[in-house]
Amino acid sequence: MTCWDYSEKVKYFNALNDRYLTSFSDDHIDQFVEDINDHQTFLIVDINCPNTRHLLAAAGKLLYIKYRWLILHTGFSAMNHPSPEKQKQLFLEKLVDLPLLISSEIFLLIKEQEGLYRIQQVFKQSTDAPLDVEPFGTWSNGSMVDNRRTQVTSIRRLNLNGHTLKASLVITNPDTLHHLTDYKDKHIDTITKVNYILTNCLVQYYLNARVNYSIVSTWGYFNTTTKRWDGMIGELSQNVADLGASPLFFTTDRIAVIEYVAMTSATRSKFIFRSPKLSYTENVFLLPFDDLVWICTAMVIFLASCLLVITARAEWRVPLTVDDPSDGSILRASLRDTLLMIYGATCQQGSSTLPRSFSARTITMITFTVLMFLYVCYSANIVALLQSPSTKIRTLEDLLASRLKFGAHDTVFNRYYFTHATEPTRQAIYERKIKQQDGSANFINLEQGIDRIRRGLYAFHVEQGVGYKVISETYQEDEKCGLQEIQYLQVIDPYYAIQKNSSFKEHIKIGLFRLNEHGIQHRENSNLYTKKPKCTGGGGKFVPVSLVDTEPAILVIVWGTGLAAAIFVSELAWVKGMRKYRDWKGSHVVKMVYTDYID
Repeated sequence: MTCWDYSEKVKYFNALNDRYLTSFSDDHIDQFVEDINDHQTFLIVDINCPNTRHLLAAAGKLLYIKYRWLILHTGFSAMNHPSPEKQKQLFLEKLVDLPLLISSEIFLLIKEQEGLYRIQQVFKQSTDAPLDVEPFGTWSNGSMVDNRRTQVTSIRRLNLNGHTLKASLVITNPDTLHHLTDYKDKHIDTITKVNYILTNCLVQYYLNARVNYSIVSTWGYFNTTTKRWDGMIGELSQNVADLGASPLFFTTDRIAVIEYVAMTSATRSKFIFRSPKLSYTENVFLLPFDDLVWICTAMVIFLASCLLVITARAEWRVPLTVDDPSDGSILRASLRDTLLMIYGATCQQGSSTLPRSFSARTITMITFTVLMFLYVCYSANIVALLQSPSTKIRTLEDLLASRLKFGAHDTVFNRYYFTHATEPTRQAIYERKIKQQDGSANFINLEQGIDRIRRGLYAFHVEQGVGYKVISETYQEDEKCGLQEIQYLQVIDPYYAIQKNSSFKEHIKIGLFRLNEHGIQHRENSNLYTKKPKCTGGGGKFVPVSLVDTEPAILVIVWGTGLAAAIFVSELAWVKGMRKYRDWKGSHVVKMVYTDYID
């Protein structure tokens, strides 16, 4: 409208400025500053102005995203006023080469007669498709009649009339192409199979279009050498594909090149492992009693020892009547013998000595009885704890510090995210657990990893639904118990993606939401993804005790043997030393006596 006379601009400005914020700009599209309110910006251009055609051509994608455009023609005089159909043809001739794609909001103002205007919208399904015209409304005497079927543009243009969309599909196993819809080999390329069916439903039944698939082997990662994206993202960013039919992780570096529209498969990859026995993370010999019980037990033992020592000393002061003082079965009034007897009572091994007096024997009987009950409770708890799984491994830090071995499913995204981990714990897991000393890494096939989980003490990183499918088919019922999982990848669940600034964005987004609302998405995910199997055989299989379970007891034996050997050596050295000392002292005394005798 920059070609208008100044008086015409003032008249137009005064007419609209009371209700709208109005401004005039030159013919350069780069003057438009993008902001979050661009969708509320309405641009009015006069197709009769000489630079308007150049302005529209330079607008590019702004013709079908963000802005709304009203195109009018002021070159018609009252004497030379063409028919409405002729006006429409003149508009279409000037707009036919522009990218007025299906999401565009382009309004044509066509004058039918004085005071009566017809408003129409134009759009294309693709850049090489012909222009379609749809009615919008009529303007007469300051009021408008809405002629739209529905106010939502994407719903009005829902029918694509057989237009062909291009979709990129990630296939990691060539045999998947033969089983995309028959639900066979559900654990192979599962997310692709789910979304292949959803994409077909979306395109064929919701949009009335067709779809051509291109096959790639990876979701797409940025190549620092070529500075380009490969795989599915590469096809989307280079306009080779309209749809990314295999959902991918939501990461910050991808937001700039693709558009995420909906989450169609809520699946995650995690470390799955069978809970190790409690003895692998705790000392089960200390767990039967809590701290207070241990303290009370120690106090009972200490109190009984003190009372026995006191009574033993008292009874030895009474003259013997019947008992033989040389009898070895009588408890002597020494702390050493008393502690040894109490230790035997604690271990329920009995005692070779007994006190003489009735009071001391009463103390002994009560001590044995109390410690017997404690011993029974302790033994029962030990048996239960040796069969119990550990729940101590809850975080990645716990997993890293555990004795478990690690592996990961050999997939493209696992190799990428493990090797590119920068967070310290995740990087340590790869460097210390996944990566081998020879430089290779524990990326193994699915069946091998699931079998290692079965054997225990192994954490396998795999997509949940895929891993649980194999587990449910190959594990015994008792082996399905105690399965734990820990998240490793720092990513959001996979999202369905399309081209950046795609004109089909609203169509795809609404269509995918409809598939979810109608239950189709849930049905396909339920058919192809397996949930975590329920534990129905808990406690049905005996778990043998291993060396790890008895490690504390073995350590007591080892340290006790070492301590006994050290004491034995010390005693030998002491005896030999004392013997030499006595021999030296005896010879010295003899020598002195002999010397005195000579003198």
